[in-house]
Amino acid sequence: MSTTPLDGKVAIVTGASRGIGAAIAALLAEDGAAVVVSGRDAERLERTAKELESQGRAALGVVADVASREDCDRLVEAAKSRFGRVDILVNNAGITRDGLLVRMKDEDWDRVMEVNLRGAFFMTRAVTKAMVRQKSGGRVINITSTAGAMGNAGQANYSAAKAGLIGFTKSAARELAHWSILVNAVAPGLIETDMAAAMAGEAREALLAQVPLKRIGTPREVAEMVRFLAGDGAAYITGQVFHVNGGLYM
Repeated sequence: MSTTPLDGKVAIVTGASRGIGAAIAALLAEDGAAVVVSGRDAERLERTAKELESQGRAALGVVADVASREDCDRLVEAAKSRFGRVDILVNNAGITRDGLLVRMKDEDWDRVMEVNLRGAFFMTRAVTKAMVRQKSGGRVINITSTAGAMGNAGQANYSAAKAGLIGFTKSAARELAHWSILVNAVAPGLIETDMAAAMAGEAREALLAQVPLKRIGTPREVAEMVRFLAGDGAAYITGQVFHVNGGLYM
């Protein structure tokens, strides 16, 4: 019987009801992992989980808001009680609340920080406690953004949160290496998602004009990098940021 690369592994993917998160969940499941998908939209989440199950994959949908510590702890407990362990965490949940710095509301700054940065901290803390007890290593993959490396006008909150996620990735990688838990980040550029579709037309066109490959990326192209980092081929990689952006930022 042929085995798949992630046989016996259990992955949690946050923000997995659509876009990049759903594509990541699908590829990890394809590689044999049991996948726990989370998000705030119960209906979409159920659809994602059912789709994975219809392909013969082990999947569980858990409604959770990563900005809530209780939700994060409950999500990890749900994964452990259904599948017995957690080996891979993909911190993908993210939101944008764009606006010019001088007009940005306090709550737009705070909410983006809560979901994009604090949420990754809550999830990583909860999952790595479980990984340390399992004594079998693990992988944490944070989805940051080109905006976190090069900045983006109108996204001071989002860029700051995603830059913070890069610093968090490197610190966590140094701390968790002792337990063979590898921590890396993937930074997508302009990708065909609902989030990109919500961008103002001219802002999107201006960004696309800066992409040497002259096209928008697909969620699958980001998921392929995550799949690599979750697998055995990435066993000597930690604390790194991988840009998937068509050359937008080099």
